[in-house]
Amino acid sequence: MRIGQIIEALEQWAPPALQESYDNSGLIVGNTNWESTGVLVALDCLESVVDEAIAKNINLIVAHHPIVFSGLKRFNGRSYIERVVMKAIKHDVAIYAIHTNLDNVLWGVNAKVMEVLGINNHAILSPLKDALKKFEVYVPKEHVEALEQAIFEAGGGKVSAYEECSFRTDGTGSFKGTDGTQPVIGEVGKREFVEEAKLEFIVPSYAASAVERAARAAHPYEEMAYHWLAVGNAATHFGAGAVGDLPQELSFEDFLKKVKSAFDTTIRYTAPAVDMVKKVAVCGGSGSFLLGAAMASGADVFITADYKYHQFLDADGKISILDVGHFESEQFTIDLIADFIEKNFPKFAVLKTEVNTNPIQYY
Repeated sequence: MRIGQIIEALEQWAPPALQESYDNSGLIVGNTNWESTGVLVALDCLESVVDEAIAKNINLIVAHHPIVFSGLKRFNGRSYIERVVMKAIKHDVAIYAIHTNLDNVLWGVNAKVMEVLGINNHAILSPLKDALKKFEVYVPKEHVEALEQAIFEAGGGKVSAYEECSFRTDGTGSFKGTDGTQPVIGEVGKREFVEEAKLEFIVPSYAASAVERAARAAHPYEEMAYHWLAVGNAATHFGAGAVGDLPQELSFEDFLKKVKSAFDTTIRYTAPAVDMVKKVAVCGGSGSFLLGAAMASGADVFITADYKYHQFLDADGKISILDVGHFESEQFTIDLIADFIEKNFPKFAVLKTEVNTNPIQYY
């Protein structure tokens, strides 16, 4: 099994184009052509995790957090980041990060948190803007199916949970090739009329380039007639955070107990805004930027991490903020990633790290 095959599956699941601008998801150390001896999944790739991979003869670490966020100018081991990279290179251990792109899909980090809380039908809390485009292309009728299939395989035609979505309008197209052209149908200098179909597809923005390349490769004409349109549709599967309803209401105190047990942590929280909790918003990791969206959703509580003292005041009695800790809010991501790889590569060795990478201790 090549490392590249595993990465390809991960990037179809959580496209790198969905990561935030500050992020560094992707292959940080290693080569996609290496044969992998197994995968070790972790939340953070620390030196102790690399040591664990070496001891277990595993040469691919898939971590949620990137060990490198910005450029490194020196590699002399003075920082833990440099030591991790140096050791990984020395022992041919690849490091792959799948961070905010896994945060920004409906089935990602926050979906796992919702699963742990027993919430099955959740939605994206803050959908990504400009995440969808519309692709229109004209093609002779006899080539419709081949072109559609190429576009579907490249990631086009996805609408919410549906795939292979398209719309077709039949009509008559015309063209006249000038000197230097090589028309597939007709003759140079003569206007031709062809029975054509206009095909329309909704395309995730991250797949736009791939769709256009695939369409050109599959299209019979020397010059493909097409155009892209902006659409205002909500990208229901891409965005930050999640929101959903508990199967049944719980008192605020019982809900706190449920969260404390599920996350196995100490909770910092603001006063309850309601007596009974029904709607829950979550954001694994640092989620204070989503408080407005959580309030607008009508959520009774907002579970996240990394809140500062004065930020808690922003709850203003309208919602209760539950800060469960950064590591704790994302701890289930290890299971999420491991389960995905095991499902797609059932005969491949996938291990979860035994190292607790949480830098915070509690007394």
